[in-house]
Amino acid sequence: MLAKRIVPCLDIKDGKTVKGINFVNFRDAGDPVELGAQYSREGADELVYLDITASHEGRKTFTELVKKVAANISIPFTVGGGINELKDVDRLLSAGADKVSINSAALRNPKLIEDIAKNFGSQVCVVAIDANYENNDWICYLNGGRIPTEKHLFQWAAEAESLGAGEILFTSMTHDGVKDGYANEALATLAENLHIPIIASGGAGKMEHFRDTFTLGKADAALAASVFHFGEIGIRDLKHYLREEGINVRL
Repeated sequence: MLAKRIVPCLDIKDGKTVKGINFVNFRDAGDPVELGAQYSREGADELVYLDITASHEGRKTFTELVKKVAANISIPFTVGGGINELKDVDRLLSAGADKVSINSAALRNPKLIEDIAKNFGSQVCVVAIDANYENNDWICYLNGGRIPTEKHLFQWAAEAESLGAGEILFTSMTHDGVKDGYANEALATLAENLHIPIIASGGAGKMEHFRDTFTLGKADAALAASVFHFGEIGIRDLKHYLREEGINVRL
């Protein structure tokens, strides 16, 4: 059985790491390169860097940041934000990223998933899905959770897999930053219906939440931000706790 992965997520805004609640109210969480190096030393399995205000002007800055991260960490990392075409993927992989995460661009142009998979391999393509639970359904959102779409979580995840996505990163907007636990029911449904790894995101507040998303949610990886950034949970402590709970993690 594959080891479960612990994945700190660093949201980047104007070159700094920030963290919000329900996708708003951001506060500064430190230097992204230093934080990444710290997590790498502490035993994180992977990192995710998201340029949350990606704009044309910000791309050069973010590419430089990716180069610095690659020079300072020894674990795989995924980058996302503002990736709309193959040359964006090429630029970020050339800067040192291992995978790219696409969200709004994939919803607008699903063929982008296929193109990335064909040109760089499925393992490079992480499809991130931001979905909110409303009217008894999970609705997918564009533009960092700002614009609702007509896509539904389970159908869209299955379509993304069929187009060549290597992983699904599902963030529950309903649970994001609230620290009440992950959307385990929805995660379990994804895990049962897909054949690719599922990364759980949104809702980590204590160690038990990670345990539950691996056992109840059947997630392959658990992504979190503020509990790591603000020192509420240590990655090494978390992994020892999970091992004691019978969950296979790399120590």
